[in-house]
Amino acid sequence: MTPASGQQPPHGDGGSSSAADALRLRRLNRWQAETIKEDLADLYVESAWARPGEGYRGREAFLRRLAGAVRRPGFALLVAEDTAFAGCVYGSPVRREGTWWRGFDGSLPRSIEQLTASGHVFAITETLVHPHTDGKGLAHRLQRRLLADHHASLGATLVDQADPAVREAFLSWGWQDIGLVRRPSDQQSPRPSDPVVLRALVLPLGLGPDSEAHPDGLAHENRTQRPG
Repeated sequence: MTPASGQQPPHGDGGSSSAADALRLRRLNRWQAETIKEDLADLYVESAWARPGEGYRGREAFLRRLAGAVRRPGFALLVAEDTAFAGCVYGSPVRREGTWWRGFDGSLPRSIEQLTASGHVFAITETLVHPHTDGKGLAHRLQRRLLADHHASLGATLVDQADPAVREAFLSWGWQDIGLVRRPSDQQSPRPSDPVVLRALVLPLGLGPDSEAHPDGLAHENRTQRPG
């Protein structure tokens, strides 16, 4: 999985507004995603908290990430729209051999290893929302819907450690921080040998934002088991 540099700190007051609820959610396959990639890149630029003058570079980086993501088995993308795109989320299932977790610092919780090996984990690669929407409510709705569509028992994502606002937003929705992941940096960076430090977050499906369940107990929670 590409480091989730595209995860954007949501805007809004944190509630699911009627405006966000009224948006239509639509699933797209990889071919459909290819046809609208320029529109999605525009959404990325509008959603990103980019520094002045970095819009083009960020847009190109997003298109590279999307191009890599659509080639992964099981890729799925969900958009929220009315007259234009208001948000999107995409990702793919975590492969059973667990390579998605490479670079994890320490021992991966056994329950997560078990869910990965059984094919019950889905990785969210990128979440975008337009700043004119209720960002927190819409982003949460998109994520939950994409995970539910794939009957996932556990959602997973990587967030750049340098983006604490993104991490805090995810934690407020019930995601849990399970540790650090170190990945090779983009070869376009000034110092490509320096690894990117990411936070690994997981979302146990069926557990609300106030749940205090620890990842070590996920494999024993009936609520997190994949429907038959």
